[in-house]
Amino acid sequence: MNWELFSIIGTIAFAVSGAIVAMEEEYDILGVYVLGLVTAFGGGVIRNLLIGKPVVLLWEQGLYFQIALFAMTLVFLMPVKYIRVWKTWEAFFDAIGLAAFSIQGAFYATNMGHPLSAVIVAAVLTGIGGGMVRDVLAGRKPLVLKDEIYAVWGMLAGALVGLGWSQGAWQISVLFALIVILRMLSVFYKWKLPKRSLRNAIVGSSRRSDS
Repeated sequence: MNWELFSIIGTIAFAVSGAIVAMEEEYDILGVYVLGLVTAFGGGVIRNLLIGKPVVLLWEQGLYFQIALFAMTLVFLMPVKYIRVWKTWEAFFDAIGLAAFSIQGAFYATNMGHPLSAVIVAAVLTGIGGGMVRDVLAGRKPLVLKDEIYAVWGMLAGALVGLGWSQGAWQISVLFALIVILRMLSVFYKWKLPKRSLRNAIVGSSRRSDS
């Protein structure tokens, strides 16, 4: 598999995602670059901190930085109608980025001899960490923890890699395709994890106590 190609697609998707969120929140061009870079590279930085890889490895990704900067500049100058076209395909490119980065993060951890739990965490953080930081900086609740089945697919990738079920090239290819397909199915069918809200119950009890 051409992991460099998939990593480039994921970097572009995540960087553009951060840039669009910044523009939706009416940030200036500096904010666009900051949110875009955080989305594209933040997950890898957090992963490296947790699994013991040098954080300075980030600065060796010069090509990806250049690609991310070019993509963010382009989307900043792009007419709104083309941004709408991008957003119709955003979920697909994002799914490619999630699959590539999650598998990449899992292999980082396994190559360092970490246990299964650490492999799963590394996969999830690489895949979703940047998006979570992006949402926090934009003053939003992280969507990956609220509205979408997203992190689960990163956990699945980490678990399968950590259990040794994806060692060969064809197995990794199948895993990559599986994560992309599951992510797109969850978007198309609007799959959501069970959740329970206490807001209405707490508000209702407060009103009753006040009366």
